[in-house]
Amino acid sequence: MAQGKRSQRVAVLIKEELSSVLTKYIRDPRIGFITVTHVEVSDDLKYAKVFYSARGNQEKKDEAQIGLENAKGYLRRDIAHAIKLRCTPELTFVNDPSLDEGLKIDVILQKIHKEQ
Repeated sequence: MAQGKRSQRVAVLIKEELSSVLTKYIRDPRIGFITVTHVEVSDDLKYAKVFYSARGNQEKKDEAQIGLENAKGYLRRDIAHAIKLRCTPELTFVNDPSLDEGLKIDVILQKIHKEQ
């Protein structure tokens, strides 16, 4: 999604609001260790793709996805109250593997450093 200036600003606001709500108000144990890494909003502000990272094995990540899907209505309603827009974006959640990949690279670099 190519983003204009306004959609980028809205994406930052959505990321901040979701991060806050997920840590403070959502009590679902499946969503316990989720970090919102990035948000992309369409130029018409109708769709938001939320990238998140979840800790744990694949089973935990699948449970986190289900938990987010179940909380989607609550999260969207919270965004509507926090950010005054004509239309609140429809949320789509995508698991972002970049943190896991970064940890794997870090482990490899530490092994190389120990060998030297």
